[in-house]
Amino acid sequence: MSISPFEREIMTASRALQLRLIWGLSLASVVIYINLYMVQGMLPLIATSFSVSPAHATLLLSVTSFSMAFALLFYATLSDKLGRRKPLLWSLALLVLADIMLIWVQDFSALVAVRLFQGVLLAAVPAIAMAYFKDLLDTSVLLKAGAIYIGANSLGGIAGRLLGGLMTKYLSWVEAMGLVSVLTLAGVVGVLLLLPRLDRVRIRRRQHKSGFGLADLKGFGLHLGDATLVKLYLLGALAFMVMVNQFSYIQLHLMQAPFHWGKFQVTLIFLCYLSGTYASFRSAKWVTRLGRQPLFILSAVMMCVGSLVTLGDTSSAIVIGFLLSSFGFFTFHSVCNAWVAQRAQQHRAKATALYLCSYYLGAALGGPFLLPFWQHWGWSGVVGGSLTLLSGVIFIVVMLQRTHRPRTPLLDAAG
Repeated sequence: MSISPFEREIMTASRALQLRLIWGLSLASVVIYINLYMVQGMLPLIATSFSVSPAHATLLLSVTSFSMAFALLFYATLSDKLGRRKPLLWSLALLVLADIMLIWVQDFSALVAVRLFQGVLLAAVPAIAMAYFKDLLDTSVLLKAGAIYIGANSLGGIAGRLLGGLMTKYLSWVEAMGLVSVLTLAGVVGVLLLLPRLDRVRIRRRQHKSGFGLADLKGFGLHLGDATLVKLYLLGALAFMVMVNQFSYIQLHLMQAPFHWGKFQVTLIFLCYLSGTYASFRSAKWVTRLGRQPLFILSAVMMCVGSLVTLGDTSSAIVIGFLLSSFGFFTFHSVCNAWVAQRAQQHRAKATALYLCSYYLGAALGGPFLLPFWQHWGWSGVVGGSLTLLSGVIFIVVMLQRTHRPRTPLLDAAG
């Protein structure tokens, strides 16, 4: 079969094009996670502005995560059919409009509705990014690109929460949403300028024109029938159940005696994500040196150790424990995310979408799972519940070690 000059250009993409893709998607990731997590630092302002309790205000993050989780599957199908670039850019453009809508909402129910809509828009970048990388990057570059992208995820998460806390302290709701709209618009313009126009999926679509049908759904069944991918989906769900919800409950713990941290001060605990950012950037080299499964075990053990260290119940012990846990989690997530993209030889966006769908559903379910532990035993109960989940993570990793043998060190590194 002949290859068009346009397709040949994609297959031999220059280093400059590869860097534009990596930084464009990383910037898009920062924009997405600022918008997703800013409400976590704004709960006191939301409660005051819309006359609801802080506990009721937490619904905003839950509804966004749920709509985001299921929208991932839609974008995976759409991008495998229409291309990577166009759905991603359209979703970001609509996100700016959704942020502007937040300026004018008058009641909490309308706010929930807009955040539900935002969750659908936020799903495009995580659903498409790893498949986009796999389409245009060499195998030797893929893991490094994934590591940079996951690092950008963590930076966006930190920035969103801290920005939310700062806006709560200094701005009104209308002023805060105006600022977020401007920041989102600036980020979207940057992504538009950075992302290359090359799109391998669009070439295949021109060569094999067809409409949507049941065949577009077969990729999900294909991946769910792959035992290795199913294990990776479970790993992502369990690990994120622990990570994101530990950060939620530790804020409640630090606001109680004997700590009495303030409402903005508790958001500073999210700076512990920085160790995860560093781990994400370094994970490609570690996978090459150690292999995927050993690094999985080390990362899970580090999360366990970090959780146990927090039982020292001093500010220093809690900070050290969360630095360790963040380091372990983001190393784990980087390797897991890249392995999914590498293993899927077709319907790649659907493979990564299923991983992220389970990942965000895990985050949503982790709160209710750990709530009884918190109510009965406080922070020590949350640690106990977390260790229960992490024991499941280690069990699944051991199963992967027994059933999956990488064929070459290069494939192992490409994860």
